[in-house]
Amino acid sequence: MKSKKTEQAIEALNRIMELELAGVVRYTHYSLMVYGYNRIPIVSWLKGNADESLAHAHKAGELVTLLGGHPSLKIGQLLETEQHDIGDILRESLAHETNALNAYYDLLKIAEGESVLLEEYAREMIVQEELHLDEVNKMLRRPGDTAPYKE
Repeated sequence: MKSKKTEQAIEALNRIMELELAGVVRYTHYSLMVYGYNRIPIVSWLKGNADESLAHAHKAGELVTLLGGHPSLKIGQLLETEQHDIGDILRESLAHETNALNAYYDLLKIAEGESVLLEEYAREMIVQEELHLDEVNKMLRRPGDTAPYKE
């Protein structure tokens, strides 16, 4: 029988997997909806995010099975504004990445003092997600703005 902490970790990892799989769908969709002069580098960046999300989902799933759990077949929320301006896409991305970051923090709280493996995994992913959020935040700023973007 699995401990309560192990069950909580499996649930948290499955939530992460679902969010990351939603990221794959979301970023793939966005990459198809970009038009204009800067299309090529933005599409490349979005495709890279989709690939990264898939790798993150796979890693979370591997940890679920390591703990004796069953990886989720669900995909996280996929609502969108139906607006496809680059700013709209980036704001949706910011919201999605914030949800993913919070899920990694939730896992860290569960793992602290229980599993070095899960603690280190959560910390590594938190660093990656925070850097990614900063990248999106900088993309939403006007040239020359140094203050973080806020809605």
